[in-house]
Amino acid sequence: MGAGAAPQGVCAVGECPASPLVAAKLKLQWAPVQIAGWLRREFRGNKDMQISHETIYRSLFIQARGVLKKELVAHLRTNRLMRQAKLASASGQGRGRISEAVSISERPAEADDRAVPGHWEGDLLAGSGNSYIATLVERHSRYVMLVKVAGKDTASVVSALIKQVNKLLKQNYAGR
Repeated sequence: MGAGAAPQGVCAVGECPASPLVAAKLKLQWAPVQIAGWLRREFRGNKDMQISHETIYRSLFIQARGVLKKELVAHLRTNRLMRQAKLASASGQGRGRISEAVSISERPAEADDRAVPGHWEGDLLAGSGNSYIATLVERHSRYVMLVKVAGKDTASVVSALIKQVNKLLKQNYAGR
């Protein structure tokens, strides 16, 4: 933004001077990006008539209510009821669901109260440059093991943890 430029305000559908034009263009199946570009070209000298495509989406998905919202959203090319940012989706961030995951609420009572040794919790930390560290914490003693892992795939994590646990077992049994 240049000096003296004010941030563009967010106006609800029906409150902006450009609202009737925006609604008309939406009914003609124009995309909000097209509408914003058209308004910029048509009303070069009139900042009140210029609205960004983000403002149009925001007014439709956040501020609009009831029949007007349903009518205008129905004219968008996608049939979504809510707009989602590309980076906010799970698929956009490489995150997924763990198959056959066991919920922490299903943890046995003895593990929950830390009374019995031998219950471990694990986690995988992702660092910069595709670096990964697996953590194992014994819940009773709170003993922590950090294990450098080659990748975030199951095979890499499991093999690194097996090696580390075997080292721990050898150390413990070597002392006996």
